[in-house]
Amino acid sequence: MVRALVSSQTERRPRLRVVRVGGVAFRVDASVLAMTGLALAALLALSAWALTLGSYRLPLAAVIAALSGSGSDEAQFIVLDLRLPRILAAVLIGPMLAMSGAIFQGLVRNPLVSPDVIGVNAGAAFVAVFWITTRHSPAALPLVAFAGAVVAASIVYLLSWRGHIAGPRLILVGIGVNAALSAATSFMVVRAEINDASRAVLWMTGSVYASTWNDVRTLALALAVLGPVGIALMWSLRVIQAGDLVARSVGMPLERVRLSLILVGCGLSAVAVSVAGPIGFVALMVPHLARMLAGPMCGSVFAFTGVLGALLLLGADMVGQHALPVGLPVGVVTAAVGAPYFLYLLYRVNARL
Repeated sequence: MVRALVSSQTERRPRLRVVRVGGVAFRVDASVLAMTGLALAALLALSAWALTLGSYRLPLAAVIAALSGSGSDEAQFIVLDLRLPRILAAVLIGPMLAMSGAIFQGLVRNPLVSPDVIGVNAGAAFVAVFWITTRHSPAALPLVAFAGAVVAASIVYLLSWRGHIAGPRLILVGIGVNAALSAATSFMVVRAEINDASRAVLWMTGSVYASTWNDVRTLALALAVLGPVGIALMWSLRVIQAGDLVARSVGMPLERVRLSLILVGCGLSAVAVSVAGPIGFVALMVPHLARMLAGPMCGSVFAFTGVLGALLLLGADMVGQHALPVGLPVGVVTAAVGAPYFLYLLYRVNARL
């Protein structure tokens, strides 16, 4: 399992160039920057297309007029109040889930790890459903979901610790914690009032439907803070992937760095889950795709992973909204794609053992 992540033959090997800005030197992979630029252009085009789609179709000129404030009141309401918050929520949630998955896969050195597999998302969902069904203020939902994710990750980490963290043991413990928390969440939904239970079930399917500008601001703030921290920690993550002895030999405070990575991964995942519910398999699939296209995980590939996550989630939401006779939550679409991909990963890992 470790080899499948660290030395996969499908990963492109990076070609780094040194760029100096003043007295600071950066290692830059020009091809990764080019792919990131292309992905951003595709994301912009897809977002513009999504603004025109819906039961009330709008031409691109009307969308541009609404965005500039010169369109009709009806067009401005549809674009600015209904469609744009949903699109921006998907564009922000996708990177957060993808980056969180990249952190946990690198930290555990296992390609089958993601926050929705090892119980991190289940911890956030458990606390969030409790918050919803007991009718507390939704304003505090991101904070309590983050607390639930951190507690779940801490439980998994402590139960897996035997002097060090072994990937297979952490996965087994995580699956057990995930199952227990999922069962407890289902029990709360069954015992809740019908209206509260309906809200909780809708939230648990994973959807960006009815996203608001408050949600967008929460997501943007979390990504603006945690995203750069994750990029800064990528060098340390690469060293950890080389082994604990290597990390200690270069003077790295190993457990402190691990804790920082866990907090960043939990924060990204928990805030996304608090807004949209537990959207599955994005955190599992996207890091693999990014490593296959751009090479081993580093700061630039980590950023590229985020852009791919935005593309995948926005595309999945558009498929759920417009490509099927009945509208589906984005979590259903990602699960339909992600479950076969997970089985494919299992097959590849077993074939290498």
